[in-house]
Amino acid sequence: MPSLLLVVFFLQLSIHLVNTVGAPVINEFLWSLYNRLPTSTSADAKAQVQLRREVIRLKREMNATSSQDEFAKWAKIRRNHDKVLAQYDEKTNNLKSFKSTFDRTVTTLRWVGTNGLRFFLQFWFSKRPLFWIPRGWVPGYVEWLLAFPRAPTGSVSIQMWGIACATIVQLVGAAVVAGMVLVGQQQQGRQKMKMGAGAGGGKGEGKKEL
Repeated sequence: MPSLLLVVFFLQLSIHLVNTVGAPVINEFLWSLYNRLPTSTSADAKAQVQLRREVIRLKREMNATSSQDEFAKWAKIRRNHDKVLAQYDEKTNNLKSFKSTFDRTVTTLRWVGTNGLRFFLQFWFSKRPLFWIPRGWVPGYVEWLLAFPRAPTGSVSIQMWGIACATIVQLVGAAVVAGMVLVGQQQQGRQKMKMGAGAGGGKGEGKKEL
């Protein structure tokens, strides 16, 4: 069985990633992955893509055909376009109806696996000390705070450990994002310098030729 310390840490990390990436993005990714598997909606999803391509093709062909000079051909394309569009709308509505149920299910499972599990662990292990602090290492009121709400005094409770893990994850996440932004700005600055140097070199060569 994995250590409760690691379970709480990775649980807080998962919650942070979900909040950072966003539930809609995760739902769309899982929906796309679900339709790639041999599921009940995979065939409808593939058919929807093919119908959308056919609608676009017929639309372009209809626009390229004159409704006055080639009315018979234009009318035939229009009938095919309307027929395929109706099939596409039907597939889309069916998929939207199923996707709404899919999103609710995924949202529920995600909450149960993250925040729900966190609440359960905090309730079930509220009296269990995750680890002990050396006696006299911190003042008495700090020992009481670290053991809040029901862990033995002198230990660290699961609630306080979860708060500590969440704080560390947020700080590290903010540092990583800031580092990525800084690297991106440096790369943009280098590209601008190269472009400026190239433009300056071109002007110099032009002056020499004159």
